[in-house]
Amino acid sequence: MQPFSLVIHGGAGTILKSDMTPELEKAYTNGLQMALNKGFAILENKGTSIDAIRAAITLLEDNILFNAGRGSVFTKKGVQEMDAAIMDGATMGAGSVTGVRNVMNPIELAYEVMTNSNHVFLSGKGANDFAIKRGVKLMPDDYFFSKFRYDQWKEIRDSDNYSLDHTNQDIAELIMKDKKFGTVGAVACDQYGNIAAATSTGGMTNKKYGRIGDSPIIGAGTYANNKTCAISCTGHGEPFIRAVAAHDVNALMEYKGLSLQDAMHEVVHHKLMDLNGEGGMIGVDSNGNTAISFNSAGMYRAMKNSKGESFVGIYK
Repeated sequence: MQPFSLVIHGGAGTILKSDMTPELEKAYTNGLQMALNKGFAILENKGTSIDAIRAAITLLEDNILFNAGRGSVFTKKGVQEMDAAIMDGATMGAGSVTGVRNVMNPIELAYEVMTNSNHVFLSGKGANDFAIKRGVKLMPDDYFFSKFRYDQWKEIRDSDNYSLDHTNQDIAELIMKDKKFGTVGAVACDQYGNIAAATSTGGMTNKKYGRIGDSPIIGAGTYANNKTCAISCTGHGEPFIRAVAAHDVNALMEYKGLSLQDAMHEVVHHKLMDLNGEGGMIGVDSNGNTAISFNSAGMYRAMKNSKGESFVGIYK
């Protein structure tokens, strides 16, 4: 039997134990563990890597603690605009959506784009129209409302500031004390040696001009190729886009022969930091190896594999 594994993340950033209550820490840990268990159960039952990451991310999107699906942050206009992407390493098929509204699980819409359209990337109203055509579940605005997100937005809505789920300490102190919220992602290797990656996010608080981050951009925030790796990123999206971060891990493995761990370390701790890029990424390869790398104070993360290894972590 081929070794199989699943890694998930719930965002990276200024996540400090000193800022966390025991109750909130337990809530985050439980949320990660439930998503990990749901996705891994699919792998154990000979399911595909694609189905495993969809299951894990759907649960994280439904969890109001994370900045994806329900609980997504508010834009400058006071609404939620969500992004998601998914990629199949076996076929190199991919689907992405950006700026979608009222979609209960944006990752499911990205999956529909991958499997039932002739396209890779849909945006805004067109993506929502496609959601309706494919019967993807929609929810009213109040389903996505989180008082924590709303209060955060109120602090900065009359300014040109914005807040990231992975913002630097100086900006964070100006915006809010509580910086614990995040983009979600998952990568998996199944029993057939096929790998896949997916990422989902509400973006940044108070974003304007239809800003798009790295999460839905194939090669920047999400990438999968059976020959090398499956990667999901979380961090300050602009540097990740400029670094083509997820694909760069693939390139280092394919052209320089680096291991998954070494390639991710090179991108996260050198290339991204040279661009002042804060955040991290999770990865798997087709041998079931896993890796997690981040240059921020913390990262919500969890991993489980067929060797019996498992963990959930928050702090550095």
